[in-house]
Amino acid sequence: MRKRGIKMDIQYDCVILGHGPAGLQAAIHAARKKAKVIVLGRAEASSLWRAHMENYFGVKGPVSGEELIRIGIEQAKESGAEVLEEDVVKVEQIEGDAYMVTTETKKHLNTYTIIFAMGVSRKGLGLKREKDLIGRGISYCVDCDANFFRNAKVAVVGNGSAAADGALTLSKIASEVTMITDDLNISKSLDEELKSANVELIKGDKIKELIGDNALTAIRLESGRVVELDGLFIEKGAKGAMSLAALLGVQMDPETFQYIVTDRKQRTNLPGIYAAGDITGMPFQVAKAVGEGCVAGMEAASYAIKKRREQKGAQSE
Repeated sequence: MRKRGIKMDIQYDCVILGHGPAGLQAAIHAARKKAKVIVLGRAEASSLWRAHMENYFGVKGPVSGEELIRIGIEQAKESGAEVLEEDVVKVEQIEGDAYMVTTETKKHLNTYTIIFAMGVSRKGLGLKREKDLIGRGISYCVDCDANFFRNAKVAVVGNGSAAADGALTLSKIASEVTMITDDLNISKSLDEELKSANVELIKGDKIKELIGDNALTAIRLESGRVVELDGLFIEKGAKGAMSLAALLGVQMDPETFQYIVTDRKQRTNLPGIYAAGDITGMPFQVAKAVGEGCVAGMEAASYAIKKRREQKGAQSE
């Protein structure tokens, strides 16, 4: 919704939402084009923060995602971008195709462009010690961490195609794969693939307890069954910055309403609004996020600099 009557004091050319690879790469490229840039969010919220990298150009892994993000933050700052560890609570359109971003501490930042690069927040199980065991047997990304469980016993928990696809991927790598679902909702063909891949399917059950001291060693189900394993992949779907984007009227993927639709320049249906990384859909890979972040940063900077010149020209007339 456009908000009228707000004083047009534009502090930034580009506000980037997200401290992951897409957001930080966007910040580096936008700042190097001499745009005034600020990055908002929390680094540990990025899915890369909890993962390891070994399939990225120039990285001889495994390298921790946390280390890569810390380096990326420093690169963004060295390029001239501001980086602020604050979440965004509101985004609204104001006069002149500009936008206001409100942070959790009630900072109001006016900008010509916004890049949504917040990724998708993986839904957890909400169990005791779940966060403590992330990276110690628990993962939220099969594509990121599957190779660390070669010839191991693993389980996937989830009800949809993301969990089923993850189980199929793991069936080619791990020695044993179990899929746990309390309300399976996948196509018949995908169900048949699971059976052909020798994935053990436990239906109508939930994980009650995570077992293990320094690392995950087993899970206890509500039925009482204990499953010994080396790794647990949580693929319960994802929720991202959809509410913020939806309030602006950003177009979503019409089939799932989980991702933002962009063109090849990472532009959305709204002027000055861009998106990059996991929030634009699969594949959920760092290489894809970095590439889209690069494009979004350059395009947003060019757009904002043009808008700034237009405004200065109008004021001088």
